[in-house]
Amino acid sequence: MPEGDSVYLVRRRLEPVLTGRRLTRGELRVPAHATDDLTGHTVVELDTHGKHLLTRFDSGLTLHTHLKMDGSWSVTGPGKRLPCTLLPDVRVLLETDLGSSVYGISMPVVELVRTADEHEVVGYLGPDPLRADWNAARAIANLAARPDRPLAAALLDQRNLAGLGNLWVNELAFLRGYSPWTPVAEVDLKATVALAVRTLRHSALVPGAYQVTTGHNRRGQDHWVAGRAGQPCRRCRTTIEVTAEVPGDPDRRRTWWCPRCQPGPGPDGPR
Repeated sequence: MPEGDSVYLVRRRLEPVLTGRRLTRGELRVPAHATDDLTGHTVVELDTHGKHLLTRFDSGLTLHTHLKMDGSWSVTGPGKRLPCTLLPDVRVLLETDLGSSVYGISMPVVELVRTADEHEVVGYLGPDPLRADWNAARAIANLAARPDRPLAAALLDQRNLAGLGNLWVNELAFLRGYSPWTPVAEVDLKATVALAVRTLRHSALVPGAYQVTTGHNRRGQDHWVAGRAGQPCRRCRTTIEVTAEVPGDPDRRRTWWCPRCQPGPGPDGPR
């Protein structure tokens, strides 16, 4: 799932290809920027904040992209091209002076902004555990500001803490033993944020650990509750439950939990 660690790893993969390279072709295939040409611009650096990727150019412009659920990046070496079947879905095409090409495929967010105005697209985000300016105290204060809010909804709110998506939030609630609907006021926020930082960094920085929460990276054994509806809990054998997403309600995402290991309120209130 595209979460903060996903985008961080994308950045690490694109940096050797783009950083310091002059573009011999730079196209943004979205209506708002269809006439903008990045040819001749040099990539200064890539940066991330939560689930957002910022590609900065020497011209004082920044390409802001977001994968959401369907976007992806692909890299081809000199003399190679993307398969023809994928070309209609290309939204970003950056070809460098070394001949390598970077494609943003099915990218739902593609914006070109002045680097000095990046705050207009990412300034609302809370602290990011994968950034050098991570501020745990600020993240805790942000979460505590709405004490009645359910834990999962608060952690998913990128204004509080940037980078956690649905997978991490469900897994963190299980690992801390909280129902996803536990009010923030009843949560040890310091311990929960500390665990979020440790797991997100482990996922992003340790080879083979990407989005593995159980310690086993074999497919089907890597998560405690996420994606495991109807299966027995790995700890107590109670059946994992799931509640569907409520369209249009950011506080009601698809949620998995173990009723025994995570006692407390359910999606419809106290049990």
